[in-house]
Amino acid sequence: MSPRACARALVLALGLLAACSFGDRDRRAIEAVLRDQAAAWNRGDLDGFLRAYEPSDDLVFTSAGAIRRGFAATRDRYRERYAARDTGTMGRLAFELLEIRALGKTGALVLGRWSLRGSPADGEGVFTLALVRGRTGWRIIHDHTSLAPPRAENHGGGGDGSRL
Repeated sequence: MSPRACARALVLALGLLAACSFGDRDRRAIEAVLRDQAAAWNRGDLDGFLRAYEPSDDLVFTSAGAIRRGFAATRDRYRERYAARDTGTMGRLAFELLEIRALGKTGALVLGRWSLRGSPADGEGVFTLALVRGRTGWRIIHDHTSLAPPRAENHGGGGDGSRL
């Protein structure tokens, strides 16, 4: 094999290896998925918000002590709870990402906090998301979201994580 062919093969192999590993590009892509999700919510675009979820029957969403299976059940719950009144009352959603952890080459676990203000469903809590990287990018396949108990209003603070 000629030196030029060896160099091309090496570049190709390194490219394939990079495509099969989890790195900073994946972290940024996951951050972008969640940033886009919050932006869609904040403009009252529930369908845009839901694009982050895998549109299949395998999606799992847990909250309020209930387990919902499938994209349709997740979409219906969001519509019932937040958009049935009016998308203008969905409020302002913010995420604080605490950790993004690789699960193999095409999976990730995200731990974070959420807060919702300006909505009849105001609150805050924590979430854990499992995401997979597929042909269409990173998608949420499992969402476990919990609501924190109400707390006394304070006038300071803030997290140390990255706000989206």
